[in-house]
This record gives sequence, C-alpha cells and structure tokens, in this order.
Amino acid sequence: MELKQLEYIVKIAEERNVTKAAEKMYITQSALNQQLLKLEKELGSQLFYRSRTNWKLTEIGEMYIKNAEKILNIKKETYDQINDLLEKHKGNLRIGLTPERGISMFASVYPKFYEMFPNVSVEPVEMNVKMQEKMIENGQLDIGFMTLSEEQRTGNNTYIPILEENIIMAVPSIHPLAKSVKEKNIQRTDLKLFKNDTFVLLSKNTTMREIIDPLFEKAGFAPNILFETKSSRTLYQMASSHLACTFISETYAKKNDKITYFSLPESPSWELCTVYRKGAYLSKAAKSFIKLAEDYWKNNTK
Repeated sequence: MELKQLEYIVKIAEERNVTKAAEKMYITQSALNQQLLKLEKELGSQLFYRSRTNWKLTEIGEMYIKNAEKILNIKKETYDQINDLLEKHKGNLRIGLTPERGISMFASVYPKFYEMFPNVSVEPVEMNVKMQEKMIENGQLDIGFMTLSEEQRTGNNTYIPILEENIIMAVPSIHPLAKSVKEKNIQRTDLKLFKNDTFVLLSKNTTMREIIDPLFEKAGFAPNILFETKSSRTLYQMASSHLACTFISETYAKKNDKITYFSLPESPSWELCTVYRKGAYLSKAAKSFIKLAEDYWKNNTK
C-alpha cells in the first residue's frame, strides 16, 4: 500500500469524479484510472459506483476511504511534529472558512502569516459550517473558523470560543413599530408583532436559520419570506432599503437612520469558534494562524 496511491483514491472520493481528481492531483486521467483499477484488482472489489457525473463509494469503498484518511492524517501529523522539532516551518495548512467574514479575515491575516511562515503552503476552503465540521472530523481540514450554536457542536471536534455575538432584528425605520422607538438603544420586542411583515432571511441549512426558525415556530407563525440569500450584507441592505425585516449578527448592526434594531426575549446568540479535530496535533504554523485570526476578530468586532 503506497501513500501516494491512498492520496489518489481519497481525492477521487472527495471530488466524486476521476477527471476532477486527476486535475487536482496533476496527473493524467488515464494514469489515475490505472491506479484505481490496480487497487481494485488487488482488493478484489470495486471501490466506486461509476457514472458520468457523480461517483459514489461502495460499502467497501467507504471502509477503505475511512481508513485511508486515518493513515494520511497520521503521516501529516508526524511530518508536522518533525518539522516543528527541526524548526523547518514547512508543510501545508488546510483552513476552513465560512463565506464573507471568513474570507475577509483570511485576506487580512494571510500577509502577516506569510511573513512568519513563507514555506508553509496554505489552502483556504470556503464552505458552510456542517461541511467544515465533517471535513475537520475526517482530517480533510486542519482548522476551521465558524459561527455556530451549542447544539451544532459534535463530539469529535474541539471548539475554542473567540467571541459571542447576539442575533438581533433589523427593521426598516418606516415600520410602525420602529417609528414608536424614540431611544437609539436596541429595544426589546416580541416577534409575534411582525407576523404580517415580509422577511429576507439567510438560506436554509445555515447556522442563522437553525437559530431563528424555532423562534418563528415559538411565535406561532411561518414568516412571509421575500427571498433567501447566502449574504449577511444583503440582509442589511434589504432592511436599509425598506424592503423587508431580517435578522443579523449584532456585529453587522451599523448606525443607520434607515434601520431600527430590536432584541428578542430569547436573546438568541451564537459563538465564533476556532475548530480542530479532537486529539489532533496542531503545528506551530496552525497555532500562529489561530492567534492571528483571534486577534483580528477581537480587534474588528465591537
């Protein structure tokens, strides 16, 4: 069993397509296919159900990939530890980032990180919280940065809180309830009072929706959703344009005469966390990136 062969097969499983996997591994499709056929012959079983667009793992394939990932993780952690002991500061660092705020952090932090570790190859991967958690568990990501609730945490990962953020309502200032607010401070309200209003919300399967959807249930109504978006900035802009009510992190609650902010009695919130696989070895490069990211958010969040 060759380690390079393991990397090839794991990449096919990740991409679910031999052509895309070959491109990522800088190998011809024919050569990669030969590696797969050779392994399947050795094992006496197919690892994938083939189709033109989407390859799926067989039961034996799932078992093989699970153990292959363990072997590759051991190799990476061993090399990371050796490099740290020799102070070579090289290798690769795979970082999970949520859309928007994760990328903003990375763009700010990476130049400083590169000055410290010019020989460490960094692979930023942008994806939602659930996908990040799964890839961290499987060892496909070294570290991740995400906002999530307590209920979303899994037992296989370690979560280091960076900061807690309240989730509040952003309501157009022309709304009757907004007009009644005289103080500039965030006022508490009841979500039931907005049952006849239109909302713009983040997409399903986001942390925000996992937190606020139960609030609508508790309030006894299904929201009239104008549209869903993946962008928190779009939520803010829609409220500012007087088109709809929405929910945002208090971090995004800029002073704006066109928006009135409300809190809810349930005080919904989430935590911004650094996440890595439980028991995993964190290289000096990984620890340094985590420190830079934590400093960035603590200095750029009110």
